[in-house]
Amino acid sequence: MSTSAAAPDAELQDRVEQILGWRPASWRRVHGGYTPAARYCVSRGALSAFVKVATTPTTARMLRGELAAYAAVEGRFMPHYFGGEDHAARPLLVIEDLSEARWPPPWTDAAVADTLAAVEAMHRLRPALPSVLMRHGDDVEGWRTVADTPGLFLGLGLVSREWLAAALPALIAAETACRLDGETLAHYDLRSDNICFSERGPVFVDWAAACCGDADVDLGSWLPSLAFEGGPPPEAIMPHAPEVAAWTSGYFAARAGLADIPDAPFVRRVQREQLSTALPWVQRALRLPPIEG
Repeated sequence: MSTSAAAPDAELQDRVEQILGWRPASWRRVHGGYTPAARYCVSRGALSAFVKVATTPTTARMLRGELAAYAAVEGRFMPHYFGGEDHAARPLLVIEDLSEARWPPPWTDAAVADTLAAVEAMHRLRPALPSVLMRHGDDVEGWRTVADTPGLFLGLGLVSREWLAAALPALIAAETACRLDGETLAHYDLRSDNICFSERGPVFVDWAAACCGDADVDLGSWLPSLAFEGGPPPEAIMPHAPEVAAWTSGYFAARAGLADIPDAPFVRRVQREQLSTALPWVQRALRLPPIEG
């Protein structure tokens, strides 16, 4: 019997014990992340692990995506995988406990360099995962969506209607030219809350969106959040990537003004943060008129 009041029901404890091969004596509920999935740090003596359990249909779908990624990929940049289990309502994932790792920000030059090396190692892999268009094909539109329904983006107050009208042709052309498909392992959700630093180096977590895609797009999707958190501007890492800048900024522009997601209420806030640095990036990359809200 667990000694923690945070312990889940006996069935879930039994399932975790089957995966670990030992029964946790302590369950500590972990609060964080952007979805209502249940998260626990469990331990017994010197042994520890992290447990994530689906609590809604959306989190169940995301957990299944993570399980597929862990089944297909191994690398120093991934958490140690103890196991997982699909379930009609409560899929679960059990990985190493990274609570003692360092989670940025702040970002140092060394941390950025180490992360870039880990991203490069990730992008050398060619796993048996769905392509980005198979995995996210209904969720890749950006500036074309803004052109069809500009009100939500304009409602953010970042640019004027006149600026958007003048910039849209170039934004859409560059976005359309951006190559999304590829055989490279793509995390597809790199942000600092999904990156930590353990003794072995950078570790990427939350693999729910993992797929095979283009390495530049995957790297470029991280750069706006890095800049927002005090890191270098995107072009310091990708100096000649106007298509990636257009696709990345368009992704956030088409979503940041939408209503909050009930199962992930903080996602829109994060998208607005990333848009605040992605938009100036694409303005500079495409040499668009100065942004005037």
